[in-house]
Amino acid sequence: MEDYLVKAIAYNGQVRAYAAITTNTVGEAQRRHQTWPTASAALGRTMTAGVMMGAMLKGEDKITIKVEGGGPIGIVLADADAKGHVRGYVTNPQTHFELNDIGKLDVRRAVGVDGTLTIVKDVGLRDHFSGQVPLVSGEIGDDFTYYFAKSEQTPSSVGVGVLVNPDNSILAAGGFIIQLMPDADEEIISEIEQSLQSTPPVSSLIDEGYTPEKMLESFLKDVNVLEKQAVEFRCTCSKERLSNAIISLGKEEIHAMIEEDGEANAQCHFCNESYHFSKEELEELEAEAER
Repeated sequence: MEDYLVKAIAYNGQVRAYAAITTNTVGEAQRRHQTWPTASAALGRTMTAGVMMGAMLKGEDKITIKVEGGGPIGIVLADADAKGHVRGYVTNPQTHFELNDIGKLDVRRAVGVDGTLTIVKDVGLRDHFSGQVPLVSGEIGDDFTYYFAKSEQTPSSVGVGVLVNPDNSILAAGGFIIQLMPDADEEIISEIEQSLQSTPPVSSLIDEGYTPEKMLESFLKDVNVLEKQAVEFRCTCSKERLSNAIISLGKEEIHAMIEEDGEANAQCHFCNESYHFSKEELEELEAEAER
């Protein structure tokens, strides 16, 4: 199944909902970073939440998510835009632990709970919108639920999940975000809460072949899908961008690189792509820096 997300409303417009399958997208991140299972779960959950939050934006708007809980995995970082593109990485991709007491990947232990979830939205204005909340569980989904309630004052339920194969590849990944509109009835709130409590984990639903539409229909009523959008791992790095970054270092710094190493190698944190600059290329960039 191809990765995609849907935007929908339910209960006659009293509920707004998003659901996504991100198996291939998270799989691409796992392949590029060679993440181990627990790290894959933390990164995949964050990227999945990110791509759905990106779907809440418009045009060229972008969102950056940082999960920093003080755990051995280090920082989890993800970028997403309004077009279904997302990328991400973790500081220590080869992080893994035994399953926790309920037989799940121990994301909480890897992420930690002594830290924050930070969301930065670039909506094309001079100042970016930034919201930050303390981590409440380290399991990612609950932390996003808390963020929406405290930072955006939007009662929400966020479910994200990742299943990993024995060879570390991604078996299933995806998630949902359900948000209550200001006029939502108390009866609807109670009904949704009961449905979510009785629904299997989102990763299990995807493994069973649930589409995003079917996922929402399993715990919401009167679902009306408004839009369907493709989802994919996509990085914005390029040799041209890195060239500009090198130029910004200035003539003296570039000259030192030429004298000391005669070349330069750079690697993108988000996608692990490597870029090589020969002596001749560095000399051209040095000349550019003089202008």
